[in-house]
Amino acid sequence: MAKLLLVCGLVVLGFALTCYAATTYTVGGNSGWDISTDLPTWVSDKKFVVGDVLWFQYSSSNSVNQVTKENYEGCNTTKVVKSYTGGNTTVTLTRPGDWYFVSGNKLYCLGGMKLQVPVQGNQLSYAPASAPQSSTEGLGPSSLPNPSSKSDIPTSGGLGIHGGSDHHVLVVSMLGTLAAMLWM
Repeated sequence: MAKLLLVCGLVVLGFALTCYAATTYTVGGNSGWDISTDLPTWVSDKKFVVGDVLWFQYSSSNSVNQVTKENYEGCNTTKVVKSYTGGNTTVTLTRPGDWYFVSGNKLYCLGGMKLQVPVQGNQLSYAPASAPQSSTEGLGPSSLPNPSSKSDIPTSGGLGIHGGSDHHVLVVSMLGTLAAMLWM
């Protein structure tokens, strides 16, 4: 019985080692979602995975539109997948692939205020492929930081599964070997 508990404990430990805290990225860093922000440079050194969160901070006179690739390339602000307003918007990346966002102001979009986010899937599980939901639902305004407190430092949020199948196989193999050695 003790050996069975040990094996179960090692399996749970293996899964715990492949978990990560989802990262919340403040889009544009210190500049936020703004016409002055160099969004292609901001996104270039980041690795987005399913479960991560994009946090858009912008003035209340602006907006964020999630769009298709075609509408991203042409800065079409009328045919949108989802539109966000209000100055504080979070979007959870629920599926792998490219995500496209543009300013609700077409002139701003033409000026470069648009964002393509390449999202990598993880090999262990995906969230269902659906339109992203705003995670600000149920949160009062007092629970969100003031837009003037923008930061380029990613923060951790909820728990998710991360890592490719190679990492997972390595961890499980090591734990299996350890369990077999202890079983004997």
